[in-house]
Amino acid sequence: MGRSGHMFLVALAVAILGSCVELTGSVHISQLSSDLPTWKSDKTESYMPSLCSQPGLSLSPSSSVHALRPSDIAVVSTIGLPLSHRSEASIILSRLAELLSMFNPKVITISQDQASAPSLQQSRSLLQQAEDLSVSLSHHQADVDSDWRLVLMFISADTLCACSQQAKAEITAVVQDVEQALQILQMKLYHTLVNVVVWSSHPDVEFPQRKKLCQCAEDYRKSKHRLERAILTKALQESLHHLLVDQHWYSESDDFTVFLQSSPVVTEHISVSEESASQDLNNIVLQLWTNLLKPIRDQPVVKDNDIVNIRCHAEGQPFLQTQRNSHTKSQKDVHASVNSSEAILLFDPVMGSELPCMDRNPSTSTPTSVHELRPGDIKVVAAVGDSLTAANGVGANTDNILLVMNEYRGLSWSIGGDVNLTNVTTLPNILKVFNPSVTGFSVGQGNENSPQAFLNQAVPGATSADMTTQVHILVDKMKNDSSIDFLNDWKLITMFIGGNDLCDHCGDTVYFSANNVVARIRQALDILHKEVPRVLVNLVELMYIIPLRSLHQDKSLGCPSWFVNILCRCVMKPTEGSIELQKLTDLNRAYQRGMRELVDSGRYDTHPNFTVVLQPFFRELVLPLLSDGRPDRSYFSPDCFHLSQKAHSLMARALWNNMLEPVGNKTCTQDFSPGLSLQCPSKTSPFLRTAQNSNYTYPGPPPSPPPITNWGSDFSCANTVPSDTVPTSVHRLRPGDIKVVAALGDSITAGFGAKAKNILQLSTENRGVSWSIGGDETLETVTTLPNILRKFNPNIEGVSKGQSKKQNGFNVAVSGAKVAGIPEQVRRLIDAMKNNTAVDFEKDWKLVTLFIGGNDLCQYCNNRASLSPKNYSRHMMASLDLLYKEVPRVLVNVLEILQIDGLRRIKRNSIGCSLLQKNVCPCFIIPGEDSLELSEIKRINREFQDETESLVYGGRYDNREDFTVVLQPYFRNSIVPLNSEGKPDITYFSVDCFHFSEQGHAEMAIALWNNMLEPVGQKQTHNNFTYDRSKIQCPIEDHPYIFTRVNSFPSVPTTSAPSTATPLNAICSDNVPVWVAAVLAVVGLLIGWGVTWLLLSCRKKKNRRKMESVVEMMSTGF
Repeated sequence: MGRSGHMFLVALAVAILGSCVELTGSVHISQLSSDLPTWKSDKTESYMPSLCSQPGLSLSPSSSVHALRPSDIAVVSTIGLPLSHRSEASIILSRLAELLSMFNPKVITISQDQASAPSLQQSRSLLQQAEDLSVSLSHHQADVDSDWRLVLMFISADTLCACSQQAKAEITAVVQDVEQALQILQMKLYHTLVNVVVWSSHPDVEFPQRKKLCQCAEDYRKSKHRLERAILTKALQESLHHLLVDQHWYSESDDFTVFLQSSPVVTEHISVSEESASQDLNNIVLQLWTNLLKPIRDQPVVKDNDIVNIRCHAEGQPFLQTQRNSHTKSQKDVHASVNSSEAILLFDPVMGSELPCMDRNPSTSTPTSVHELRPGDIKVVAAVGDSLTAANGVGANTDNILLVMNEYRGLSWSIGGDVNLTNVTTLPNILKVFNPSVTGFSVGQGNENSPQAFLNQAVPGATSADMTTQVHILVDKMKNDSSIDFLNDWKLITMFIGGNDLCDHCGDTVYFSANNVVARIRQALDILHKEVPRVLVNLVELMYIIPLRSLHQDKSLGCPSWFVNILCRCVMKPTEGSIELQKLTDLNRAYQRGMRELVDSGRYDTHPNFTVVLQPFFRELVLPLLSDGRPDRSYFSPDCFHLSQKAHSLMARALWNNMLEPVGNKTCTQDFSPGLSLQCPSKTSPFLRTAQNSNYTYPGPPPSPPPITNWGSDFSCANTVPSDTVPTSVHRLRPGDIKVVAALGDSITAGFGAKAKNILQLSTENRGVSWSIGGDETLETVTTLPNILRKFNPNIEGVSKGQSKKQNGFNVAVSGAKVAGIPEQVRRLIDAMKNNTAVDFEKDWKLVTLFIGGNDLCQYCNNRASLSPKNYSRHMMASLDLLYKEVPRVLVNVLEILQIDGLRRIKRNSIGCSLLQKNVCPCFIIPGEDSLELSEIKRINREFQDETESLVYGGRYDNREDFTVVLQPYFRNSIVPLNSEGKPDITYFSVDCFHFSEQGHAEMAIALWNNMLEPVGQKQTHNNFTYDRSKIQCPIEDHPYIFTRVNSFPSVPTTSAPSTATPLNAICSDNVPVWVAAVLAVVGLLIGWGVTWLLLSCRKKKNRRKMESVVEMMSTGF
């Protein structure tokens, strides 16, 4: 078991045994008050752990399945998962059994592979597996009168089809299989508790077999696929709930029962590292354990990213949960409780509106200016956007979540045209009152390609990146439709986008930054501006999404929060009051502000037949409430995420009223008031309001910043002092402790062409501005790693300065070098440091940065054998081995090679770019798009990265207290920087479009420094090349050290030097039962010598001086 697996068991063991349920991400030694370890928070008193009551052990076996204690379980087994997930299930089963073994050391496990013959494992149905398990369990029954079995029946949602009718039939078949399998187990087993768990892989994980199984799976776009997968998983969960809870089956017997776990297991993305993969499995085990226990309080709440609340046993009733002892409400009960309030109507039967306008006439002649456009002049309506405009689930019944997959486009607020205004309130139905012949609206149901959609080209799951595609399709449809006079008809197009960008932003903060999102919206509007005459574009400002979170904070509403977590995890995940929530709020506001600034730039008022008007009614959102103060669910579809027809009706009214309000004085709040009525054009201004007919003066673009004269950075860190005494451990190394810097590598580290202005200057090596070793001037004018370190220690040795073709300082990089040449560079570096009288080779702390591999990759196709990933790793190992063997007191930064294929996008109309780029890196630049050669080199690129990670974190360099290697991964997912036009920003690159410019070197230095201050496992894995003088981060007060693998996780002592790592302690009760020692002994056996060392240390060193140890946990808190 890996480190995270051990720590997971430690955390759960402490909680189960009656100590702390809150594990903080930062702990340190405190004096022991008992024989048990003591946890102490390193944060605030609000993080002080609450204590679980101690459950005790069963003195005699339970006679009822509804009063089972963990110690009663003798056998744990699983069935149900397909072969593709058997390995995960085996690990989960093992860890769950290890937890139970603390209560019953004799507990055994039986996986579905063990229960079936090897030749039959791949072909066994759920019924056959139930038969096999029944036989297998009967052979493992040691005591027929006392032993109890726990069976986890996993029901996979991965093979269900993403289309309503077929999905409904398949879900019905799955539920029938579950029912029959349970009947088999009930007939053949006794003393058994069955937990049914829905298992669903993350929607972004692709399963090619789904396409083969589904007859209707033409559209497998990632964004739409996520919504469909989430809906199917929710539908399967509800169907099983109906079978097992609503009908109260299997709940009467004392000898056998079935319990449906309240939420599915949704696995995360495929993890990059073994550490994070293990962490994902820990999350699943925690969820299963939480749902197994009969609770004393609600589901665990994460107070922040560093704390996990672990569910405790109910006081005096430490039982495993069943339907009878937990009084689980049926879905009918939940809906009944919601409907009991007179204020709640899940569907308002009156969705129409009255329009009191007397003057409904168009202009006497077709207007030539968009600023004189009356409602009756509109001939064509169209819309682009996401699922809100596609109208997913608008007409769905409250008890049928499968209908959320349906796109009720005829009811869509901005483009639907079903029936008429007296029955359905939409923008086109309002316009029909002024012009009955208006066209372009959507009717009925269907996707964007169906005839019913017409000019509603919105796609569920779309982001800002999809707008240009939707706009191109829309323009083609308008040009080619015989009912539309493309040149002369006035058109009204509504664009509403950005919600899914917010939902996904935490996965890629650069891609979904406000600047990039607004840039993509601008590209789409530019297409309309260029190609479509006579059009008014409504750009609806993104809604303020934060208030919608409260729907999932009131459990009485029965909203499926886990479901919305799949669709919009970046909005749902942050906890109240957290930094993450504030960042989300700031980004939401930045999206809104960016849209306003785009329109206010006046960019789209260059001729009289086109304009864009921002409609801001969603800027502030007031969630509708019931008379009792709870959120009104009737405005939402069954998933509590998409909006119902009731909400669409009010959105249409709000949009219409916004269109009639003058620019600069528009309503900016949507409070979903049912009393909102439709307004009429005024007599004095009967036009749809634009900036010009509102006498609105655009503020114009913000003033241009002063010209950039250098690539320096600002420095704001207050605490720059070194350690009080020179540290003996690299894991206690502060920036101010570093005395020597050095660098190994190729032309990038040599500063090749960094300041070149033309091709003649390209070969100059500007080593003084090199990102990792340069020392020209100061940080205020030149941003390099040594210049940052000089703020902590002005007397840094080893920096390179000026221009030089040879070694300069301890910059021993050689232009054109491959990894095979790095051992020679290391030898020259060691000799240089030993011979330098300013360096105390034995005592000075050194920082060495290694970045290599670009030339190996660029030439790989010319010599695949010698430049293979394995040889790359072998040469890297030889280099690090030499440092490890001969250099004392050193921290080595190793950078992963960047993803070089992004350089294919860097273009400049110059000889340097057009000729030199291909010569420098032929294996990446020359292959055609989608060619086998390009696919191969991309794969090799990733293998280089993987080999580097495996070498650095394989444990080879962990046995010295004064030496470590840290992988800095900000180039793992390389992102090409974009300019304000959304095109690759060539200012970050030299004249050959391959090497970095001084600006690029400055960004690399900042990214490296910030990576050094991030814990291993939580380091940023992409670059964020955007000019900002204030991006340099500071060491945090609680952890002033450069992060290493050891001080990023709970420490384990090294083998050849005394460890400075301190054991984890817990605050525990003074009253410790006698049986605790025995149980802890079992824990020690389970989680290895680390915990044994912890217990012995706790007992023998009570009075030992407190030592500090910072433990940065992963986001789950383990």
